[in-house]
Formats: sequence, C-alpha cells, structure tokens
Amino acid sequence: MIQQFRPPPSPASTLAEAEGLLEKQPHVALGKAEGVLRQAPGFPPAEFLAARALRRMGKGRQALARLDALACGQSRVPAVFWELGQVAADLGDSRRAIAALEALTGLQPNVAAGWFLLARQLRKAGRDEDAWRADLSGIHASSRDPELLKAAHAVNEGDLDTADALLTARLARAADDPAALRLHGEVAWRRGDMTPALQRVERAVALAPGFDLARDFLIRLLLQTNRLPEALEQAEVLARSPVPAPGNRLLLASVLVRLGKQERAAQIYRALLAEQPDQPQVWQNLGHVLKTLGDQAGAVDAYRAAVSRQPTMGEAWWSLANLKTVKLGPYDIAAMEAALASLAGAGDDRREDVFHLHFSLGKAFEDARDHAASFAHYAKGNALRRTMIRHDADAFSAEVRAAALTFTAPFIARMGIDGSGGGCPAPDPIFVVGLPRSGSTLVEQIMASHSQIEGTMELPEMMMIAGRLQSRVDEGEFADFGAMIAALSPADRTRLGEEYIERTRIHRQTSRPRFIDKMPNNWQHVGLIRLILPNAKIVDARRHPMSCCFSGWKQHFARGQTFTYDLADIGRYYRDYVMMMAAWDKAAPGTVHRVFYESMVADTEAEVRRLLDHIGVSFEPACLEFYRTERAVRTASSEQVRKPIYKDGLEAWKPYEPWLEPLKAALGPVLESYPAVPDA
Repeated sequence: MIQQFRPPPSPASTLAEAEGLLEKQPHVALGKAEGVLRQAPGFPPAEFLAARALRRMGKGRQALARLDALACGQSRVPAVFWELGQVAADLGDSRRAIAALEALTGLQPNVAAGWFLLARQLRKAGRDEDAWRADLSGIHASSRDPELLKAAHAVNEGDLDTADALLTARLARAADDPAALRLHGEVAWRRGDMTPALQRVERAVALAPGFDLARDFLIRLLLQTNRLPEALEQAEVLARSPVPAPGNRLLLASVLVRLGKQERAAQIYRALLAEQPDQPQVWQNLGHVLKTLGDQAGAVDAYRAAVSRQPTMGEAWWSLANLKTVKLGPYDIAAMEAALASLAGAGDDRREDVFHLHFSLGKAFEDARDHAASFAHYAKGNALRRTMIRHDADAFSAEVRAAALTFTAPFIARMGIDGSGGGCPAPDPIFVVGLPRSGSTLVEQIMASHSQIEGTMELPEMMMIAGRLQSRVDEGEFADFGAMIAALSPADRTRLGEEYIERTRIHRQTSRPRFIDKMPNNWQHVGLIRLILPNAKIVDARRHPMSCCFSGWKQHFARGQTFTYDLADIGRYYRDYVMMMAAWDKAAPGTVHRVFYESMVADTEAEVRRLLDHIGVSFEPACLEFYRTERAVRTASSEQVRKPIYKDGLEAWKPYEPWLEPLKAALGPVLESYPAVPDA
C-alpha cells in the first residue's frame, strides 16, 4: 500500500493551534512559535506569539526584547503596544510602559482598557493629573461600547434583570472594568441593595480614580448610608478634579452642610456665585446656610435673588416664607399667584414648585390675617404633597402598639434596661423627642447654652439602627418586634450602643462631655435607647395638641415627616405618640423628663432648673439667655430661638378652628385630657 503524502502544517495553522494553548500551556505554545520561526525567521506573528508565551512563563525580560524589536517594525499594530505596555508594567518599567500605552491609545482611542492601564502607569510615575485625564478618556471610550450601551439602556428602561445578566457576563470576562462595575452598582442601588452597590462603585473608583462620575455616585451612596466622613473624603478628592465642574463643588458643599460645617459651605456657594451669579439653585442653597448660621438678612437677600431669577422656584419662595421673621406682602403674593398661574397644566416634574407655592401663599395670607385664603392654600399644598408620599396610619399605629406592648415593666426588669443587662455605659447623649413644632428646638437651644452640653442637630443614627433591627423582622428572621428585641444579648446591646456613639462622633465639634440628639421621631425608640444606652437622658418636648399639630400641618418639611400632610393623619400620630409615652411612663417611671411648652413659656426659669436637674448638670444663667448663644440651627424654629420666649404662637390655630374638625376628631380624648393623658 502506498502511504499518502501529508504536507507539513502551514505556519498559520500552527500559530492558531499555539494560540489555543497560550493561557494554559504557554511553554508548548512557545515551542510551536519557535518551530514556525525556524521555517520563517523573523515572521512577525510568530515573534509576537512567542513574546506573549514568554510573558506568561514569567520571562518578561526575554518577552520585552522581542516586543521592542516588533514595535520598531510593526509601529501600526495596536496589539504589539498593548502587550509591550503590559510587559513593561509587570517589570516595573513605568517609562517604557507609558510610552507603549500612549502609542496604543493613539492608535485605538476607543478601546477603554488601554486608557485605564495607561492611567495606572502614569499614577505610579507620579503624573496624577495626566492619570486622571487618562481615566476620563477610558470612560469616554466605554461610553461607546455596544455591550455597555445595551446594559445602560436596560437600566434606563427599568429592565434590571437584563442589565444584571449582561453586566455579570461582562465582569466574568473582565472583572476590572470600571464602567461595568459602576453600572452594576447602579443596578444594585435601584434594587435597594446598598451593600453590593457600594462595593461595586468603590471598586470602580479604586480601579479608575479619575472616574469622576463614579466618585460622584459613590459620594451620594455614602450620604444615603450616612457614612459622612467617607463622603467628605471622596468629595474633597472630586473637587480637585483637573476637569473642573461646578457640580463637584456643589456636592462638596452639600456634604459639608450635612456635617454641620456651614461656614465653609457658604464660602463655596459664594465663590460659585462670584463666577456665575445667575444660578437660582445656588442662591437658594446659600440662603439655607445663612439661615442656619443666623444671618437672617443675608438669607432673605439670597432667597430673593433666587426667586428674582426664577419666579416659579417654589422652594425658594417657601424658604423665604418660612423665615418666621419675614412677612410676605402684596407684591410677593401677586408674584406667587402669577407663578402658580404659569405652572397650570405643567407636568408632574413641577409638582414640587406648585405645592411649595401653595404653602408660601398660605403663610403670606396668614400674615395678612386672611385666614380663609390662608387655609385654602395650606390645604391645597398639603393635599398635593400627600399624593407624593407614603404614610400608612394604620400600619404605623400597629408598630407603636407593638413597641408599647413589648416594653412592659416585667420585660424591662428581665432585660436589665438599667444597664445591668448590657448596653454602652456612655452618658454622653441627651435625646430630645416629641413631635416637630413642639418646642423641641427651644429645649435644645436652652441646653446647648450650658457649658457642659453641645447642640448638634437632628441625628439619624438611632433611627437607622432601629430600621436595621426592624428589617430582621420584616425579612422573617423573627416572628415579631418583641421577639427580635428579646433576642438581643447584652453583647449585642453594648455593640449597638457603641456604634451609635461612634457614628455620631463626627457631629461633635467641641470637647463638651454631653451632646444633644434632637431627632423628634426617636420617641418611637425610647425603649431601644434605654436598652443600648442605659445612661443616656431622654427629654420629651410636648405642646398643646391643636397648636402642635396645626403648626406641623402648615409646615412643609424637607424630608422625614410623612404624617404631617393630612389633619387626620397628624392627629392620629399625636395620639399614638401620647399613648406610647404614657405606656413607657407606666413601665419605667421617671426615665423620661417631660417639658410642656406652655409651662416653659409661663415660668421659664423654674422649667429650665427642672430640666437641668434631670440631665444632671448645675444651673447656669446662660441657659436663660439662650437667644444669645451662637450656633447653627437647622430646624424651622431657627429664628425663633434667637430671641426671648414669647407667647404669640400659643393659640395661632384659633383663627383656623372652623376648618379643624378632622384634627379634633382624630385627637379625640387626647385633646380633652391635655396636659394629662387619657386613662385608656
């Protein structure tokens, strides 16, 4: 039998076979490439494959020599420069790596990976600004990537499952893709999964520190999770971007405001306005800061500058109206009515302007003593706002009842809420609780005038801890609230208390041993406070139910108080609050000190002395001259606490009484019994 002649494999087929062996068997791939080179010395594809095999075998110097020779003869082949850049980077030769990668990005500016690798080498060489710009070029290139565009479109359409699948597959192939990681973080955020969202976006920023949009997103995620020191650190970096954007400085200012650093925020706003005065939003932000700092005249000027540039800017009008020392006159009323008319038929994106204008007109007509017109506008503003928020009064009442039924006297004794059963022993916090518009800012200002007590702001940390615990019930880990609370070990309670102390430390600007947390909603968590901070003090600021509830109803709150936009809702909320606090007083008498606003107005010194005795500090005359204390105050009462106590507001609800029957009905026996509480 004659044996059939088989020609030797072609160089192309040999190299194709070697390519398939490159990652797992680079030494075999190298042998095949060398075989081709024996037949065709200097054949560029074989030289290139040999160099790649040598790099994977850890023989970077040999690979570099071959790649240098190839780069001289193949100056228009991007793959050569990509490989050369990686080999030089592996060998720590940043200079040669940068030269190769600059050549690569010049040839292929739309390939993001080259820019990101170049940025890392530039950063190693100390060329931080050039590295930042390279990262930005990489992101620009990513914005044209068809696969990422498809995922981004799915995200924008709300098809998160498709986006997740696309991005998961891409990151399986390229785990260090900053643009894909940021977008994958957005998918998690839109699903409400904050932990993976933060992890992915943090990774994107770590890989591409010049990725400004990812850092911006990271800062907003950190703000949402109240990680304020980290947010400030990231915002400081973003503000130094070599590609300046006013939004970067605005974001830094917003972080500073959250941290109580109002003066520096004001400096940023003024600098931005000096560069470009026609920015109504920045004027409004400046007004907020100046109001907080007590510069009322400056705040008025800033708010008026905002509405003069954008007459339909409802929040700026409301901010002006909400300055209790300002009365809006006929010219203002005409301007706001014209703004409302121009917004008639506007889409949902202008609803905030509309309800803010109604609240503002309500205040303007109140100042003019036209109470019918005032109530009509307050009612319209509240009704519109109520459609935009979620508040389930029945569900909330059920939560309050569950808490009240949990913290009974036997339960308290069994858990050792006096500190014998765990909890952080720090005596630092003083919690001021109650309803908004109850006089709590006055109580805070009085205490903050004491040399041993620092005023901070309405801190969200306790509510975040409580929300995290409640989520364990919602997710089915515990049958109910009581079972979850009972399951907290002494060590758990100590850890949670220490977490609160540590997380609030950023808000303390002085060395005073005590500090105030004035989050009013913490009345819902009195039991938890005593459980994890047994030596903390709790002060309940209370005001006549009609006065307090009506004042809350006609006050638009920026966030957090979802129960105030319906007279029946706010009445039920007040009733739940009274019931909860009465149950606590019965279970643990004397642990909460109550301040009635009317009593504070009638005999200030006596009430102040009682308050300071409960806190455990000596009386200081400065507490009676609280209006002289200079400090930032962010609540709606910021102007009122900067002057002596006055009685004018005690019965401000009276002229509106004909329209307040729903509130009276909701309050029921709580109204009839005040200041006592119903037996039931």
